[in-house]
Amino acid sequence: MEFRHPAFFLLLLLVPLVFIFSKKREKLELAFSSLDLLKQRTVTVRMVFFQLLPILRGLVFVLLVTALARPSTVATDREYQTRGVDIIIALDISGSMLAEDFQPENRVYVAKQEAVKFIKGRENDRIGLVVFSKKAFTQCPLTLDYRILIELLNEIRVGMIADGTAIGMGISTAVNRLRDSDAKSKVVILLTDGENNAGNIDPITAAELAKSFGIKVYTIGVGKGGMVPFPVDDPLFGKRYVQANVEVDETTLKRIADITGGLFFRARDPAALSEIYDKINQLEKSEVKVKEYRSYNELFALFLVPALLLLLLDILLRRTVLLKVP
Repeated sequence: MEFRHPAFFLLLLLVPLVFIFSKKREKLELAFSSLDLLKQRTVTVRMVFFQLLPILRGLVFVLLVTALARPSTVATDREYQTRGVDIIIALDISGSMLAEDFQPENRVYVAKQEAVKFIKGRENDRIGLVVFSKKAFTQCPLTLDYRILIELLNEIRVGMIADGTAIGMGISTAVNRLRDSDAKSKVVILLTDGENNAGNIDPITAAELAKSFGIKVYTIGVGKGGMVPFPVDDPLFGKRYVQANVEVDETTLKRIADITGGLFFRARDPAALSEIYDKINQLEKSEVKVKEYRSYNELFALFLVPALLLLLLDILLRRTVLLKVP
């Protein structure tokens, strides 16, 4: 409930005056030569009514003021006009993504967890998922059903595709999903930890293709680079680690971002990857216009009717039980 004209409540400051006026009006004075006859006076119903009249009139005044303040309930209806961003996350799932330089987890695990946070932080945007290794395929098309998208993201495993790093194919597959989009902005977020060594489309050609469709590519180089620990399943000694050298092709990733109007980032640890997603979140915002409609259900009758009934009761009492003789 809200009051549309709350300024009328200032009239409640006059309530004491109502009581004072009522008291004076109902004051009974008769001249007696002696008060001896009134010493044994008993309280009558009529006397009680006289005492209640000021309270009754004060209550009537409060109810009338509340009715004047226009109490009402409000129903709000909103009409949204959105221009969302269409986003494809292109994730490298080559064998090198199992490197555990993102202790205590490997690169692909951290990349997936941060992607989930990013997805949950978006609204009104369609998001899809492409994975690539030696080849590339669409794990989830553009969708607003973030629950399904996150489930499909969590199902990703290294080894789903033959090993390799086809960055150009990953970008091309993402572009194919976005090319017919009429969204305000079309974006590819590319996460990889290596250099292109597979596929029949090179990354620069894929970047030029993305540019022709107005698609920006944000590239993220994942991992510390240099010698990193890889888990190996040894049939004799079980799981053990070997050191391997994996270098991120920063030059190519920067070139892809420059061509498409995106940005290049380097994520050397989980915290840096999280900050990168936050920056992209700020750079790619949806445009939302909201029109709000409000309808009022007037409730003043709930206060006006009791006030009128109490006022009628006051008049009846003064014309009957409390009738005064001049």
